[in-house]
Amino acid sequence: MLTKRNLYVLVFVVSVIGLMVVQYQYLRVGLGLARVQFSEKMDKTRTNIGQELSEVNSLTYTLGNMIKKDTSEIKIGLDSLKKTSQFYLNDYISYQLGVSGVDVPFTYSLYSRDSIQYLTSVKPHLKNQEALTYPIKLKGYLPEILGKEVILELGFSDLNRYFMSQLKGLIIPSVLFLLAIIIVVIWVLRSFYWQSSLITTTNDFINNLTHELKTPVFSIGLASKILEEGISEEKKPVVQLIRRETDRLRSHIDKVLELASLESGKKLMQFNELDFKPELQRICADFKILADSENLIFGYELLGDKYWIKAEKFHLENVIANLLENAKKYSDDPVIKLNAQTQKGRLFISIEDNGQGIPKSDQKKIFRKYYRIKNGDVHKVKGYGLGLSYVQKIVRMHRGNISVESELGKGTKFILSFKLIKNG
Repeated sequence: MLTKRNLYVLVFVVSVIGLMVVQYQYLRVGLGLARVQFSEKMDKTRTNIGQELSEVNSLTYTLGNMIKKDTSEIKIGLDSLKKTSQFYLNDYISYQLGVSGVDVPFTYSLYSRDSIQYLTSVKPHLKNQEALTYPIKLKGYLPEILGKEVILELGFSDLNRYFMSQLKGLIIPSVLFLLAIIIVVIWVLRSFYWQSSLITTTNDFINNLTHELKTPVFSIGLASKILEEGISEEKKPVVQLIRRETDRLRSHIDKVLELASLESGKKLMQFNELDFKPELQRICADFKILADSENLIFGYELLGDKYWIKAEKFHLENVIANLLENAKKYSDDPVIKLNAQTQKGRLFISIEDNGQGIPKSDQKKIFRKYYRIKNGDVHKVKGYGLGLSYVQKIVRMHRGNISVESELGKGTKFILSFKLIKNG
């Protein structure tokens, strides 16, 4: 079975191979362009050499005497004349190649059509499939004194190194960037899987710890219930306090377990098509009763007839209840409004309060697990920073959106939106 980790590794390997293939193709194109440019430079060089060697000058005069083996006017030996001609012609060709921008080792051969070789470079002039040769048909002085065609052939046996040097500005950065990509991706994958392993270990620890806590919490609740029977009126408030705090601790444990199960994927949510308006109406009515008993101001308006969505009712109800509870907790004199309406095929639910507000720097962080906004160095409201993380998780699992609008000192508004499946 192809796991997510193996899939990531496979995509990475295929991507690297693909990049290498692309770079290889670019290199081939670059080499082809380098060969074309080299041929253009050689055409220019051949034209220049052909024009100058067609005239009578010191080089052609020396070469003519060497070919005729005439040393009477020069007064040096034939071997010396041959070596002089050899180096003289070599320097001249090297100069012409440099003028055209070609700096690469070469060989040459001066011969006639009847295969008589008159002069060659110090390094042997070879003809094979790998070598590139450029013949130059000479005109003027040299063919006239010999009475036949004379050809100067230039040869290049190792042009790959030259071509690669022309492309080093392309090859070196490409290799460096490819290595950098490979190193960074490997580092990111290692960090990702290390963090995943750490998160898994942490979640397992939290799950085990909270499960272990449930047993003593149940025992404390049972003991407090037994104590409440037949206890004096003076001590009843103490027992009731124990029971309230026990229930509070139990709800926190259940919330941690629920969130951990959702994140690990062990909790399977069953979505059903339902009209959420009656459920939302009931939640608002229940909260209205609570608000009246605690002297809070709460109002709500549910526009439209039906709110048909695909949802997991239990968790979506918890989302609304959680946001209403937060609106109550983070306001000194709470004024809370809940509005719902359908628009453009979506259900919008907004919950607004007049609380202390959320700084802009914290608005993107409030949905992180365990993150809590601080008032100086002290948390004004106690908690674990799990509520909004749970809310965002559930909304995303419903393929919905959640956004926050807030201004310090003026309050906060949370806006939920879900896609309608009927009457949208």
